[in-house]
Amino acid sequence: MSKIAFIGLGNMGGGMAANLAKAGHEVRAFDLSAEATTRAQGNGCAIFPTVREAVQGAAAVVSMLPNGKIVESVYTGEVIGHAPAAALLLDCSTIDVATARKVEDAARTSGYEMVDAPVSGGIAAANGGTLTFMVGGSGAAFAKAEPILAAMGKAVIHAGEPGAGQAAKICNNMILGATMIATCESFALAEKLGLDLQTFYDISSKASGQSWSMTSYCPVPGIGPSSPADNGYQGGFAAALMLKDLKLAMEAAQGAGAQVPMGARAAELYAAFTAAGGGGTDFSGIIKTL
Repeated sequence: MSKIAFIGLGNMGGGMAANLAKAGHEVRAFDLSAEATTRAQGNGCAIFPTVREAVQGAAAVVSMLPNGKIVESVYTGEVIGHAPAAALLLDCSTIDVATARKVEDAARTSGYEMVDAPVSGGIAAANGGTLTFMVGGSGAAFAKAEPILAAMGKAVIHAGEPGAGQAAKICNNMILGATMIATCESFALAEKLGLDLQTFYDISSKASGQSWSMTSYCPVPGIGPSSPADNGYQGGFAAALMLKDLKLAMEAAQGAGAQVPMGARAAELYAAFTAAGGGGTDFSGIIKTL
């Protein structure tokens, strides 16, 4: 097994690092949060006081960080030139495509292989090792990254060249944001029209209105498989993070000249929901506004 540096032990990264340790890797972890590092240590990770110390001697560096600015700063200032030249770099953060390509170009220029590998699945999947990874990078880099990512997920898919993983992630989450709102609207309308909501679920989940937002993550408590709706809309995927992804999609659409009216409206609705105090609530909690 390998020495793997893991940078960023938040809600997602903490579970991911724990699964790498569980798979037998020597995980060299760093985070600014004492609480996060204590939890990681309890899950079998070794804690280091700086990124530069964590990456020393590592065969791979995995990161899960809040935004593109931090990703660029960490890689260009603390990882590139400090991790061994043979180390594989894997950024699992969700960031803008342009920054992902910029950082990967800087890594290649310095002799490193790197992939962007954002995830789908949320906190429960991160803890359970059932994430889906969308990977951008060369075929050679993907081949090296796949076994590492497989220890943290159920599916590892090569999306294409550098930045393609980020492109796939934001397009996927634009679908998710828009379909969740449509699902919430439909349940709200069904109720106002006098339909029993379980009966509506039984019908629509087997008809053309079926979607992941309905059958895997139903926004109505007590209907469908267990979801954050059954826990007061806590846990899961925070609305603030959905808004972040939708903003990234809007920026990408503007840069590419793409028309995304449904995605734009979803971004507006999630912006209003987070501004009203719903940012820490699971994104399916937007049903409460309908």
